[in-house]
Amino acid sequence: MNMAKWVADTIASPAKKGFPVLSFPAIQKMDVAVKDLIGSADLQAEAMRLVAESTPSAASVSFMDLSVEAESFGSRTVFRDDGAPTVVGSVVGTDADMDALAVPEATDGRCGLYVDAVRKAVPLIGDRPVFAGTIGPFSLAALLCGVNEIMLLCYDEPEFVESLLEKVSAFLVEYARAFKEAGADGVVMAEPLAGLLSPDLAAQFSGPYVKAIVEAVQDEGFGVVYHNCGPGVIKQIDSIVSNGARGYHFGNAIDMADVLPLMPSDRLVMGNVDPAAEFRHGTPESVRAKTLEVLESCASYPNFVPSSGCDIPPMSPWENIDAFFDAVDEFYGKN
Repeated sequence: MNMAKWVADTIASPAKKGFPVLSFPAIQKMDVAVKDLIGSADLQAEAMRLVAESTPSAASVSFMDLSVEAESFGSRTVFRDDGAPTVVGSVVGTDADMDALAVPEATDGRCGLYVDAVRKAVPLIGDRPVFAGTIGPFSLAALLCGVNEIMLLCYDEPEFVESLLEKVSAFLVEYARAFKEAGADGVVMAEPLAGLLSPDLAAQFSGPYVKAIVEAVQDEGFGVVYHNCGPGVIKQIDSIVSNGARGYHFGNAIDMADVLPLMPSDRLVMGNVDPAAEFRHGTPESVRAKTLEVLESCASYPNFVPSSGCDIPPMSPWENIDAFFDAVDEFYGKN
């Protein structure tokens, strides 16, 4: 698919489709556990097909499992039945660790399974773009090093952090290329931990590395959507916009109406109904109200696309998910 045209057409359309980060709730329709889903390319492809069949989403997004890349580097992962896996511990903290840290192949371990899942899902979903999910460079480095530790190292040993970022970025380029070869139309790159950085640190330890990945993989037929759900997005906006992604996805820690005036009009800007408070723990009525509230404040910007603020939790009631799409249709049907 020509993604440059898809973005332009989406911006030009007077009525938008919702584009939530929606995949894991498919487990409810399939009656499987998260840990089973993430261990099977066939189950993942079927889950993506089910979500596409069940919703009028603007695009399909694969699973935002932010543990899988760290696991390929040697991190220990904890699996759960009803939630995404989490990384525990660290694998790099000394110069010797850094020297020993090898850059894995892009299809090593479960990363290969996720690439295979997208390869299998693409032929099943022919009416919308298919995006794979990846982690961003600073967030991956933080998982390998430890979040508290890397924040201190940014000040005390910046060269150490930069060496780690070079390694993880090299891996993420090849991982995105593997998804591209598998038929994906783009990747949603989640860089949530960069949201903890000051503007200066974000410009040093996240922005340039994201930009290098975007420049290495994005072209007319493949797009990058950058995700940052941190509270510091507004202050970091210069380095965020400079990464050149085709789309931007922001979380509910900020007001979308504050960020939209700062964004280029030719880039998609998506957000930001609260995935936990609304999709997981809200009601259809509260989801409808919040979705309409976001639309009322943001839809005057042609490049705005309504979405969740982050990945929708696995056990979010489908009644709430349906209420989001219904509210989007209701809003654009009246306007």
